[in-house]
Parts: sequence; C-alpha cells; structure tokens
Amino acid sequence: QVQLVESGGGSVQAGGSLRLSCVASGLTFSNYGMSWVRQAPGKGLEWVSGIDSVGTKGYSASVKGRFTISRDNAKNTLYLQLNNLKTEDTAMYYCSNSFRGPQYGGSQGQGTQVTVSS
Repeated sequence: QVQLVESGGGSVQAGGSLRLSCVASGLTFSNYGMSWVRQAPGKGLEWVSGIDSVGTKGYSASVKGRFTISRDNAKNTLYLQLNNLKTEDTAMYYCSNSFRGPQYGGSQGQGTQVTVSS
C-alpha cells in the first residue's frame, strides 16, 4: 500500500527556514501529482502547494513567493522549502499523492510539525 513519511519539521523563529521531505513507497512516484497540506490547531486542512507529474507547480496565496515545492523522482521524494516563515505558518504539515490533497483521493502521511515563534 501507499506509504508517505514526512520529516524535516521543527521549531524556528519568524523569518527562518526549514526544508520538509516526504519519502513515498508503494506507488510509481513519478506518475503521481503530489502536494503538501497543513493543519493548524483548531483549523481545517489547508492545501499549501502541489506539483504534478510533469513538474507544473501550484501554491496557495498565503505561501506563494516564500515556499518552493520540488520532487526527485529517482529518490521517490517530495520536498517543500519554507523560507521567511511566519507565526501563522505554524501547523502540522502532511504530504499527499494527489495534486490537490488527500481530500481528492490521495493518501497522506503522519505529518511533521512546524512551529514558528515571534
């Protein structure tokens, strides 16, 4: 079955950077659109960014210009570079094997926590 394992989260100050990784198994990774979604405490799941099988990328308005999604098909790995972090970026971050997120038929991993302090 599909397994997605996220890592790279942590606690940083506002303005800092992190790089999240998601290693996928149980699927032909290069065939799938992938995405990052996040869930802040007390809030619903929010789509952050997606990348399709040919490399087309999309970002939510709240992260565009600060976050960069990428993939390495040889390593079955999805990345999210988070720059200029803000306190409102604090959330659990999940990857999914669906461009629009797990709500659209993809699986999701267990998540990695990002905490941004002022």
